[in-house]
Amino acid sequence: MPLVTAKRTGLVDQVIAQIRELVSSGEWPLGGKIPPETELVIALGVGRNTVREAVRALSHAGLLEVRQGDGTFVRATSEISGAVRKLCGPELRQVLEVRRALEVEGARLAARARTEDDLRELEICLAARDAAVQRLDSAEVVTTDAEFHARLVAASHNPVLISLYEGIREAVASSVATTFNPETPPEQHISHTELLAAVRDSEPRRAAEEAGAFLDELLAQMGSQADESGQ
Repeated sequence: MPLVTAKRTGLVDQVIAQIRELVSSGEWPLGGKIPPETELVIALGVGRNTVREAVRALSHAGLLEVRQGDGTFVRATSEISGAVRKLCGPELRQVLEVRRALEVEGARLAARARTEDDLRELEICLAARDAAVQRLDSAEVVTTDAEFHARLVAASHNPVLISLYEGIREAVASSVATTFNPETPPEQHISHTELLAAVRDSEPRRAAEEAGAFLDELLAQMGSQADESGQ
């Protein structure tokens, strides 16, 4: 009996690993519907119960979401991201607070550890972000702004921090999409020019202050909106 159980568990783990790879690589995109159970059984060469256990485990981890009568969808690209989604849910304030904690430290460390290659990548990314803001292109702003912050954290060269931040990247993009208003004139949108300058000048304290300031501004705006709606 133990040998049978071990073999079965091994098959489930193998299916989980394959599905995880399909999700993380983007072959099964975020928000997309995965193949039905019958197709997975044939493609993976395993039984229905094995597929169901794997899907159940990944649903519990937050990567997949089973919608009765509709199918199974990709909910997150990693276990960390899935956990963040579960913890924060749709609450924007909580996402911004987590962003602040990670991005402030990321900026502080980046100001100490960034390389010339890091700076070039950040400059390219920020230029693309600012151009999108000028065009008031919401979709492009979301993509380039989230990429800029991810690259900034990557410039910290702290693998633990980078991994944690990667786990909230989808939540970051969602928060950018929620807070960016295309009806606001370009010059009134938050600028990251000084943040990048602080990192370029190797000034950790200034970089941390710049990283925290714009998120504090967004949090303050949310507080004001909440107060107005409560009146």
